[in-house]
Amino acid sequence: MNMIDRWLAVGVVACWAGTLVLVKQGVAEMPPMLMSVMRFTLVAALVVPFTRIGRRHIPWLLLVSFTFGTVHFGLLFMALGLAEVGTSAVLVQLGAPMASLLACLVFREPLGLMRAFGLALTVAGVFVLAQGPTFPGFLPLALLVASAAGWAVTNLVVKLMPPLDAMALTGWSSLFCVPQLAVAALLFEGDPWPHLAAAGWHGWSAVVYSAVVSSVMAYGVWYWLLARNPVNAIVPYSMLNPVMTIGLGVLVVGESIPPLKIAGTVLILGGVLLVLRQRRPAAA
Repeated sequence: MNMIDRWLAVGVVACWAGTLVLVKQGVAEMPPMLMSVMRFTLVAALVVPFTRIGRRHIPWLLLVSFTFGTVHFGLLFMALGLAEVGTSAVLVQLGAPMASLLACLVFREPLGLMRAFGLALTVAGVFVLAQGPTFPGFLPLALLVASAAGWAVTNLVVKLMPPLDAMALTGWSSLFCVPQLAVAALLFEGDPWPHLAAAGWHGWSAVVYSAVVSSVMAYGVWYWLLARNPVNAIVPYSMLNPVMTIGLGVLVVGESIPPLKIAGTVLILGGVLLVLRQRRPAAA
């Protein structure tokens, strides 16, 4: 994995951290499932007219639309309406070790003692970091863990599916998940029109940012990186997300950084560095 790819991965994670803060503010004005519908509708409108897919891609795109759009983002947005953004950012990172371990089973990618220790260190950091904010109740906790699992499975599906341009993958999977999320929004949130009419600046800015910056730009780059590099080389970067989210929380929302947050941050960064260092000999 070259230096340009590494910096791109860091930039992607920074975009995701910003998304969590904005969505946390936005779900106070717009229900989470409806916000997800608006987000993916905008993504599809921006991308689908300029991309093409083959018939062989459709089953894979339907699977990605479910694991990524409906499970990962739909449940994450719901959890953000029930839990603190710092806690959510921490717990959803469980998807990274899930994806790395699944990659070892499915793709037979070597784990190695040092990388295993690094992943264990990052998981320990996640749990230490989670002690700082108010820990969520059962429902938001279950939503966050399920969201993390959806993200992990999506990374493996993208690696298994026939080659497809990153923008086409982003746009068409967004299109296919819109009806899934729309049905969920109607069932759980009712008539969308009053919510849309009442939504303010925070709600709509979260929709636009999460669609244009997070989905079109950041996830397009992420899928491109996955196509070029082993899953275990890319996934650990996502564990910087809670660190960046906490930093944005301090700058934007005025949150504090208690000792447990600092300890968890150090563990996560140490684990990521161990995993990345283990990759260097193979990449040379």
